Parts: sequence; structure tokens; C-alpha cells
Amino acid sequence: MPTGGDLTSVALLTYSTRPRGGVVHTLALAEALAALDTQVTVWSLGRGGDTTFFRPVDPRVRLRVVPLPEIDGETVGQRVLRSIEVLGVALREGPSADVVHAQDCISANAAGRCVRTVHHLDHFTTPELARCHERAIREPFAHVCVSTAVAGELRQGWGIDATVIPNGVHAQRFAAAAAGTAQAAAARAQWTQQLGRYLLAVGGIEPRKGSLELLEAYALLQRTQPDLALVVAGGETVFDYRDYRAAWQARAVTLGVAPVVLGPVPDETMPALVAAAAAFAFPSLKEGFGLAALEAAAAGVALVVSDLPVLRETFTGAAEFAADPVELAAALDRALTRPDRQRRAAGRALARRYTWAAAAARHLELYRSLPRRYR
Repeated sequence: MPTGGDLTSVALLTYSTRPRGGVVHTLALAEALAALDTQVTVWSLGRGGDTTFFRPVDPRVRLRVVPLPEIDGETVGQRVLRSIEVLGVALREGPSADVVHAQDCISANAAGRCVRTVHHLDHFTTPELARCHERAIREPFAHVCVSTAVAGELRQGWGIDATVIPNGVHAQRFAAAAAGTAQAAAARAQWTQQLGRYLLAVGGIEPRKGSLELLEAYALLQRTQPDLALVVAGGETVFDYRDYRAAWQARAVTLGVAPVVLGPVPDETMPALVAAAAAFAFPSLKEGFGLAALEAAAAGVALVVSDLPVLRETFTGAAEFAADPVELAAALDRALTRPDRQRRAAGRALARRYTWAAAAARHLELYRSLPRRYR
């Protein structure tokens, strides 16, 4: 086994430079590892001409963004295979690292034998994606999960024992956005002046995020909260959800509701958007941890999440849980009309317990335990 002094460099791999949960995780972990005097390089694909990440990154972290030009008419499966090939070639030709750690199935396929964080488990029907997903679980020699619930799924489905290392969260950043300072209040006011009183969901419009279920709940909620807007932020993804989004938009028309879809929001303004929300909905059908919801908890925003084992694991005592649109609407109505200060305080305290420094220390412990032959 290597000793701590033998570990000098770590490569963290992600599939995109744009704001998505796995990318947010990768950058925050890289910065926390660098703060522990570890040489860290983040590798990513740069789609659509991207040359750097969606936010500034600590200069102690080295960045390698590999160009991935767009090809008109390319299917999702073809894009995934090309992404794996392009990133794989760059990794083979680039400098080596003591530990290579992939954060998603695309980068895990590109790296081959590596450490892999399984944030959540998907079920794909596209053949290329299904094979990518399976290889990215079976080929890595060590696995990390951000929750015991997902680790249990990995054990049950594949017989793999993963190390559980929860996410961190930049709690102070979101708490500061909710503070009573003039600067924080002005930043929140910019959003409320634009959007009015609003219910916020982060993650875009896609099946895994429960977007249709949220739409149904919002239509019910409008009966008691007619002045409440539904705002959806985020949504950058490599997958093609055009049909789902079209169905979502058609259903909104049928229901007579008009959500506000912001798309990706600049990183510097996201905390104020979260802090200014009247409530935060997190109706995901599948999650690995719930980082966006934990950011809302850090800001002291009333939080209603799906009744999933992984979210029970993280948010018990800090959020209300809902199993379907009817329950979601009722829970949101309670949160909006009868604010639970104790639950919000528990959410803020919960967020403070999850630090990236602790996550980085746990990762270093894992890296140093790995047999040298896997480096």
C-alpha cells in the first residue's frame, strides 16, 4: 500500500464545463483537494467552443479542457461514443497522475481502469448509453457513492461495495445570500422584481428531475397560491430531452399555467435566486444526494423534496417529503402558508455539516489506501 507521501497528483474527470451537479461536485472537490496541498488537474470536454468552466476555478487547480466540436445531425449515442474517444485520446497523450478519478460514465469509459464516483444509477434504452453505463460501473477498480442509498443499489445490482463520501456544499455562500445585509437584500430584490413571488426548481426540464410531476403539483397549488410563479433554472445536459420538454410545454398549456424557464443561470447570481425563493421544490424521481436542495437549505428556504430513500437519508428533519403531485402541492402550500422556522433552522444547520474540506479529506484517505498497481 502506498503511504501518504507517495500520493502527489490526482486527475478528476468530468464530461462538461457547464453547470450540472456532477460538474459542480468535481470543481468543488478539486479546490478542496488543492487546499490540502494536493496537485489536482480537472479534465473535461469543451462542447460548443467552451474553453473553460462556467465559473472561475481556484488557480491552484490545473484545468485541461479538451475541445469537442458540435456535429450537426449527430445522435445522442454517436455523441457519447465520440466524447469517450476524444477524451480518451487526450488522457492517453497527456501527463499521468497518481490517481485518475472519473465522475460520470463518459469520463469513466474514456479513462478505463480508474476510481469512479457513481452519483446515481440510470436506466438507458439507447444501446450506446446502456453499454457506456454498464462499463462505467464494472471496469473501475474502486467506487465512491455520495449516499448510502446509492451504495446499496450498487451492491444489490452489481455486487460492488463502494466507499460512501457525501457531497459538501458551499453553505456560507448561500447563507450570505439570505442575510440581512444591504448587498444581499438588493441581490434578492433584483430577482423578486423580475419574477414576483416564486417557487423555484433547479435542474432544468427532464424526466429524472420530475418536471412533469412538478407541473401537475403547481397547477394544484395555483388554487390556493394564485400569485405564485413557478421558476425553473438550470438544465444543461448532454442528453436530448426535446420530446419530453415539448410534452411538458404542451401539458402546461393544457393545465393553464405559465412557468418561467430561466435555463442556466450565471453562477454569481444563483445564490440570490435561491435565497429569494418563497419555497424550493425538488421533485426528482432519481437522485444521488440532492446538492441543489442542500444549497436551498443553506439559504433557509422552505424545502419540499421527493420521498426517496436517498433524500430521506440527507434531509430528514430539514424538509417535507412528497410522493406524488398531490402530496407535493399540499406540502408546498403548508410551507408557504405556515412557515416552519424549526425545520428551516435544521436545514441551515444540516448544510453547515457537509463541507468540501471533509469530503476532500475522505477522498485522500481512499486514494492513499489504493494498491500501487492501480495507479
